[in-house]
Amino acid sequence: MDDLVSLCKRRGFIFPSSEIYNGFAGFYDYGPLGAELKKNVKDLWWRNFVTQREDVVGLDSSIIHNPTTWQSSGHLDGFSDPMVDCKETKLRYRADQLFYSPIIVDGNTVGYVCIQEANDEDMIKEAKKQVKKMLKALDMKGQSHEAFSFKDLTEASEEEMSQIPSPGSGQPTLTMPRDFNLMFQTNVGAMSDASSVAYLRPETAQGIFINFKNVMGTSRMKIPFGIAQIGKAFRNEITPRNFIFRSREFEQMEVEYFIPPGDDVWQPYHETWLKQSKDFLLSLGLREELLGWDVHEGDSLAHYARACTDVTFRFPFGTQELMGIAARGNFDLTSHSEGSGKCEYTNNQNVHINLI
Repeated sequence: MDDLVSLCKRRGFIFPSSEIYNGFAGFYDYGPLGAELKKNVKDLWWRNFVTQREDVVGLDSSIIHNPTTWQSSGHLDGFSDPMVDCKETKLRYRADQLFYSPIIVDGNTVGYVCIQEANDEDMIKEAKKQVKKMLKALDMKGQSHEAFSFKDLTEASEEEMSQIPSPGSGQPTLTMPRDFNLMFQTNVGAMSDASSVAYLRPETAQGIFINFKNVMGTSRMKIPFGIAQIGKAFRNEITPRNFIFRSREFEQMEVEYFIPPGDDVWQPYHETWLKQSKDFLLSLGLREELLGWDVHEGDSLAHYARACTDVTFRFPFGTQELMGIAARGNFDLTSHSEGSGKCEYTNNQNVHINLI
C-alpha cells in the first residue's frame, strides 16, 4: 500500500492536501494526471447512466441544505459511527474497525489481542506478534493457542473491554464504544449561534429527494425514472485511513431511481441495477475476479430497506464496498414529505445506486 501511495504522488495523481503545512489528515489533492483520470471516470459514468438513457435526468444540488433536511432524513440523530478512545494515548478509533480475539491456551483465556482492520493475512500476522509478546510476559513462551476468533469492538462486553489492549498503549485503556456524529457543522450568515448552524452534506442523495417534485415537474418525467448527481460529500471520519478510500472529503456518483409502489415491484428493478452497475465497473477495466457481492441481511440491513447489495472490490488492505445498490422503499420521500409538508409523492419507492 505504501508503494502505491508513493507512486500516486510521484507521478502526479494524488498529493496530501496542504502538504507544505505537514498535511491535513483525511484530505487529498488530485494532481495533473489524477484530475484527468477522475474527470474521465465521471464523464464515463454520466454518459453511461444519464446521457445514453431516456429515463434518467441530471441534477447538481447545493452542498449546504436547510438544516431541517438532515432532521427529516435521520442524519442528525442517526448518522454516526461507534468510537472508542485510548485513555492513555488520547487516540481515537472506530470501534467497528478494531478487532479483538481471546487468546485461549489449554481451554483457558489468558488475554486478548486487538488489531486494526486490514486484509486477513496482515491481521493474523499482527495478532501473532501480540500473542508472542503476551505469552512471553506470562512466562508461557512457546505454548500453543487456539485459532483466533475475531469480532469487532462493538460486540465486546464491559468485562472484555476491561481486558482488551489498546493498539496505541498496548494496555486495556480503551473506553466503551459510543456514537460519534459524522457530519461537519458550520455556520451560515453573520451570527454564530444556534440559529445559524448548518451542515456540509454527508451524502448527495438528500439533494435529490428534496428536489424530486421540481425535477419531475420541469422534466415531465413519469415513474419509473431516475435522477443522477455527481458531487462532493463530507464526513468527519474518526480515523481516516487506507489512503483515499476512507477520507473526509470525497465525491459521489449517485442515481436515485423512482419506481411505482408495491411489494412485488422493486425486485426486477433491483436486479437490473445490480447487473448494470457491475457491467459499468467492468467496462472501466476492473478485473472480474477482484469484484464480488456483499448481500446485507438481518441487522446489517437498514430498517426501511427491502434489500441492499454492495459490489465489493479486493483492495490491497482487504475486500471493501465499491458500489452500493439498495431498494429503500418509500422511506426517503415519505420522510421529507412529513418534514416539509410539501412533497406529494410519498408512495413511490426508490432504488439507490451509489459509487464513491
